[in-house]
Amino acid sequence: MVLPTPYNVTRHELVGLEAEVLRDTNPCNINTRGTVIDETMNTLVIDDGGRKRIIKKNAVFKFRLNDEIVEVEGWVILGRPEDRVKRRIKRRW
Repeated sequence: MVLPTPYNVTRHELVGLEAEVLRDTNPCNINTRGTVIDETMNTLVIDDGGRKRIIKKNAVFKFRLNDEIVEVEGWVILGRPEDRVKRRIKRRW
């Protein structure tokens, strides 16, 4: 089993990771943090004491991977989780 790293987090399973919403078009979602409990094609569901459904396209997320923190723009992780694993992503850096 391959563990998520900062280099492959966009092609990895996100359920179970600690996440925080850094920016969003909906100001109520900003600073929402907790564990990702579900993922659909267009949303992430984060458990922050309740359940918050965040639209991926409109947000920027921060994921905690062991001791490292990775910032991911939501449009990069759009799509069904099973298809995202197969997709190639062009690096812009």
